[in-house]
Amino acid sequence: MRVAILSDIHGNLVALDACLNDLQGQGGADALIAAGDLCLDGPKPKKVLQRLEELGAKCVRGNTERYLASEDADGSGQEDAQIAWARRDVGDKWLEWMRDLPVALRIGEDDNQLLVCHANPANDEEHLWPDADDATLERLIGQERATAIAFGHLHLPYVRMWRGKLLVNVASVGLPKDGDARACYAIFTERSGGWEAKHRRVDFDVKKVATQLVDAGIPGSAELIATLRRHRYKRLKGFIP
Repeated sequence: MRVAILSDIHGNLVALDACLNDLQGQGGADALIAAGDLCLDGPKPKKVLQRLEELGAKCVRGNTERYLASEDADGSGQEDAQIAWARRDVGDKWLEWMRDLPVALRIGEDDNQLLVCHANPANDEEHLWPDADDATLERLIGQERATAIAFGHLHLPYVRMWRGKLLVNVASVGLPKDGDARACYAIFTERSGGWEAKHRRVDFDVKKVATQLVDAGIPGSAELIATLRRHRYKRLKGFIP
C-alpha cells in the first residue's frame, strides 16, 4: 500500500497542485492524507479544501483548523483578522466540517500501523524537533503503539528512528521553512517489515502565490509574503543558509 501525506498546505493552491502533479508522476497512491493546517495564511483557503474534497483526501485537524472552527478569534488583532478573513472565505459549511475532523488517522494492522497526526500524537501545538530528547519523545509518543508516525506542524522534513518507531516529519506543502523554497510532502509504502518513507521536493511559482496574497486582500499580507519568500524559520537563520 502507498500513502501520500501532505501537511501544512496553508491555503497555497499553487503548491498543492504542484505536489499533486508530482505525485501522479510518481505513480500515484492508494490513499491521500492531508495532515492539518490546510487553509489558514494562504490566498486560496476554500479552493484548497475543495481540491482535497475532489480527490477524496482524508484529512486530520491541525491547530489552525481548531482556531478557525472555534469562536475565540474576534478579528481585533492582525492574527485574528486573518482568521476572520479565512472564515469568510471558506464559509459555514467548511467551518462545520473542520469541527468534525479527527485529530489522527491510523492505517494498517496493529502490528504494522501508520499513525498520521498534525504535530505529535499528544497534541496539535507542540513541535517535535528532530533533536528532541528521550524525555520529550517519551512524553509525546512513548505510549503510542504505531510502528510509524507521520506528522507536520514543524515545517522541517526529517526521518528518525526512536525505539523501533519510524518518525517522519512530512514538512510543508505551502510554507517550506528549511531553507529550500520547494514544497515538500512524503510517500509512504507499506512493507512486510514496516513502513518506508520518501520525501518529495517540488518547485512551485512563489511569485504567483505572493501576487495572489496581495490580490486577496488578506490583513497582514506583507508579513505572509515575507514568510513565504524567506522559506526558513527566523530562529534558525544562523543554521539554515
